[in-house]
Amino acid sequence: MERRTLVADRIAELLQREGAEFVAGFPENRLLDSASALGMRPIVTRTERVAVNIADGFARATNGERLAPCVTQYGPGVEAAFAAVAQAHGDRSPILLIPGEHDRAAQAPPNICAQTAYAPVTRFAATVNDPATAPEVFRRALHAVRVVRDGPVLVAVANDVMCAEAGDAGWDVASPPRRLSAATAGDVAETLRMLAEAARPVILAGQGVLYAGATDELVALAERTGTPVATTLNGKSAFPEDHPLALGTAARTRPETVDRFLGGADVVLGVGTSLTRSLYITALPASATLGQIVNDPRDLGTGYDIGFGCVGDVRVVLRQMLERLDAEAAPSRDPAAEIARVRSGFLDRWMPRLTSEAGPISPYRVVWDLMAAVDRSRTVLTHDAGHPRDQIVPFYECLVPRGYLGWGKSTQLGTGLGLTMGARLARPDRLAVNIMGDAAFGMVGMDVETAVRCRIPILTIVMNNGLMGGYGEYMPRAVERYDAHRLSGDYAAVGAALGAYTERVADAGELRAAIGRCRNAVESGRTALLEVMTHEEPELALGAQA
Repeated sequence: MERRTLVADRIAELLQREGAEFVAGFPENRLLDSASALGMRPIVTRTERVAVNIADGFARATNGERLAPCVTQYGPGVEAAFAAVAQAHGDRSPILLIPGEHDRAAQAPPNICAQTAYAPVTRFAATVNDPATAPEVFRRALHAVRVVRDGPVLVAVANDVMCAEAGDAGWDVASPPRRLSAATAGDVAETLRMLAEAARPVILAGQGVLYAGATDELVALAERTGTPVATTLNGKSAFPEDHPLALGTAARTRPETVDRFLGGADVVLGVGTSLTRSLYITALPASATLGQIVNDPRDLGTGYDIGFGCVGDVRVVLRQMLERLDAEAAPSRDPAAEIARVRSGFLDRWMPRLTSEAGPISPYRVVWDLMAAVDRSRTVLTHDAGHPRDQIVPFYECLVPRGYLGWGKSTQLGTGLGLTMGARLARPDRLAVNIMGDAAFGMVGMDVETAVRCRIPILTIVMNNGLMGGYGEYMPRAVERYDAHRLSGDYAAVGAALGAYTERVADAGELRAAIGRCRNAVESGRTALLEVMTHEEPELALGAQA
């Protein structure tokens, strides 16, 4: 008997035409089976949250150019995935989530409605309750996720519709090509004039530079105008951090170069950033005139009042500026020597921690030895929430675009593991590494088995200091009376039981070699977990407070 063509089959065919090679998720969702029938690889995770994180990491690593859909069950699956979608929403990551929905007859309270629940954290959310309307809903969804690319997109499909016959509805739909806009000539001229007339300008580059593929143009503009460049946390790697004009990442923790130049700037030009205010983004100086280059006018002035700006695709606008500079005299300034002096002084002050021989090991030594043990031009690294982020960001020097996945408008412990798996799926030619604390591992550690089982070789470094670093100040009596901040576990043993290559290191002198062996294991196709026994490190590079 010939098998019926289901709505799920048509959706899977559409996703494959859009270039999807994987579907991440957790059953039960009929799309996993329909996609597998077409040769699309299912990545079945231990938790829905990690499945969404994988899709998120894939989207970031490919700048939204490629698609890795995520699926969940209706009801409990939808509920369990919410936190990860909220994380992607905070960072505007373009992911496509296709959960099931309750059968049409059961779509009433207290059953949760995915479209309603997810409306605040999605760019577009819709429900398919009729096979005939499904193609049009997916056309709109593909436009949002492939063309607009500014946040999660959700299409919930009623379970009885997903499993119904597709009927005669026309599924010849596809995402339209991206159409890139230029800025007005007047705005370009004014932006260049503000840079040229400024005494101490700074460019602050956001993730919009990465999504536009505009690193080369940004480097050219900085060099032509002699303008130092910092990046936002999400934009880390948008500008090569070994460049003489690089200031580093303007995050909660940051190198002294950021405070010295950003704090003294009279003009700050945000390129590909909404200038959102956040604990995890360095505050901009009140005395500076601010400008922006963004592709969406809704991002102008959202966090600060601005005095000038351009609306258009970042790479297109930067090229407009460079073309105009060809016909004008570029400003004459070269802050490279001052940047080098400040950077050198900052590193000198932190070098005792970065190269510490202490045992348990300093978390800063982990960052320093990792940089020496891997080829950073072929590595993508991400942090996790809390102190690992704060300790990594000021010191890990990115060399290539997307050599780092910065995240942090929302800061959920454990997010980095799934992001790293997504990055490895997107870029199998790169070593994918995540550094997390023991608290973060407790949130998602079982999904190391997902990386093993699904043949996604990554390197996870767990910094184990036996406690929740930084939380004690918020619950001092709970700590004093009950040791409420204490944790325990042998995470290398857990990783080994889950099938990973593992090592545990407590001697700083052995750390670099252990990283190298774990790197070799990953390069041979195995997932590796390195547990590093670290001490609590309360000292953070908090800018001017450091």
